[in-house]
Amino acid sequence: MTTDHREGLATGRAELRRLNLAMVCSALAAFGMLYATQALLPPIGAGFGVGPTAASLTVSAATGGIALAMMPLSSLAESVGRVPVMRGGLLAACLLTFLSAAAPWFWALLVIRALVGVALAAVVAVAVAHLGDEVHPARLGTAIGLYVAGNTLGGITGRLVPGLVEEATSWRVGIAALGVLALIASVGFVRLLPPALRRTSTATSPREHVDAVRTLLRDGDVVRLCLVAFLLMGGFVACYNYLTFRLEGVPLHLSTALTSLMFLAYLAGTVSSPLAGRLSDRFGRRRLALGSIAVSFAGLALMLPDQIVCIVAGLLIFTAGFFGAHSVASSWVSSRASGRRGQAAAMYLLAYYAGSSTFGALIGLPYQAGGWPAVSAAVAGLFLLGAVVMPGAHLARARSGRRKFATRIY
Repeated sequence: MTTDHREGLATGRAELRRLNLAMVCSALAAFGMLYATQALLPPIGAGFGVGPTAASLTVSAATGGIALAMMPLSSLAESVGRVPVMRGGLLAACLLTFLSAAAPWFWALLVIRALVGVALAAVVAVAVAHLGDEVHPARLGTAIGLYVAGNTLGGITGRLVPGLVEEATSWRVGIAALGVLALIASVGFVRLLPPALRRTSTATSPREHVDAVRTLLRDGDVVRLCLVAFLLMGGFVACYNYLTFRLEGVPLHLSTALTSLMFLAYLAGTVSSPLAGRLSDRFGRRRLALGSIAVSFAGLALMLPDQIVCIVAGLLIFTAGFFGAHSVASSWVSSRASGRRGQAAAMYLLAYYAGSSTFGALIGLPYQAGGWPAVSAAVAGLFLLGAVVMPGAHLARARSGRRKFATRIY
């Protein structure tokens, strides 16, 4: 069987299997390192003598680094090639993760975590675009689905492994253990990733990249969808950040290991994302996105009582709703940006991680003032704003005859 360089890798080729496995390895490593401190916020805060809001900055610094580096690294990859950018970024992030485990001062930890985010942007910003160029259209859905699965598993690993290891050792050992796993996955990525078959970038100079972004910014619906990502992701990350403090505090007093198990709720997103995508083709994107937000509201309400059963059930529902809305919004942006999908995806992800960085820390202020009910109210407010700014029904009813692929980042 020969490779058609015009269409990409097709079924049965060893190169396709290597590419798929390599991209799963990259997702496991990247999203594991991105959220390596989220399950450890209480012990990190105690270790450095800082409160919940300051401790949450270890997550916000990394997601903020991704947001700041998203557009520059996306443009760099389009100009010099995606493979070297992804390889270099992932290995740099591994080194920085080990350094973060040894950070002697809190400010040093924040700086290193921000640099981890910058390095990871080299992978997050270009992975799906790379698959789109390398894989035959008939196999692209499967390839992206495998990458999304790797995102989910990486996010769970990054929260679960450090939390379980910390229980018997310390938060520093927990992060180092995650770094070892990420390094193994990164080496697998470097060794398995085949050379790029082709380059299809349309922008090779800074001016061309800027012009593409300016064109997208003139599309009001693209801007609205980016604002939706900013608001929803901010509320979502804040919910998980301060849930760890709630579970380990009065009256529940759970251990870090048990608290980290709550992040298995991310698996609800693995189910709801493709389901929402399929239903949006039938009922319209706006309707599905608003319905998913309503599901998240129900989950937040269910989490209010200090009962573990209610919290677990509510977290599953809240997570499923968020990822359903995110799935629809990300595919919506892609369908609006024909010819500029790389820049559109980078814009959307910039807003997504900027929201995580901003509200993941700021909602610590209502938590310190009013506890979990205040966090719940703040998150609900962000989701309500997301529903308000959602693009109108005229766009949701639009149908495309082309095959569409969502950029779902977990």
